[in-house]
Amino acid sequence: MKTGTFSDLEILQKEKPKPVIIHMYTSWCSVCKIESFQLNKNKDLVKLINENFYLISFDPEKMKEKINFQGKEFSYLPNGNSGIHELALALSKNKNQPVYPLWIILDKDQNLIEYHEGLLKPEEMKLKLAKALKF
Repeated sequence: MKTGTFSDLEILQKEKPKPVIIHMYTSWCSVCKIESFQLNKNKDLVKLINENFYLISFDPEKMKEKINFQGKEFSYLPNGNSGIHELALALSKNKNQPVYPLWIILDKDQNLIEYHEGLLKPEEMKLKLAKALKF
């Protein structure tokens, strides 16, 4: 799947508005790895995403650069040897610790269409994306 960054997103949305998928994961999350493998091997799903959406995959524990999103600036919050990005906390319903994997689907105007915590199977993802394309 083709992925981009939050800074790419701002430019791309001006040129060609599309719905956005934000995928939050961590390197230590075993469910994230299983899910990624299942989704990436589903050729129809990969094609659907690549053609119709902007996808941002985001590891909030590794991303340390500032991110501008929806007119606000978000920073990394260090905590000893680790930390988390403010944007992850802002996007997550659980403000103390996001649940991974986390999928957020926004329409082309950046309004929330779908919020999903935990494993998302390819068939479920296709249904959610079909719903997003109707907006």
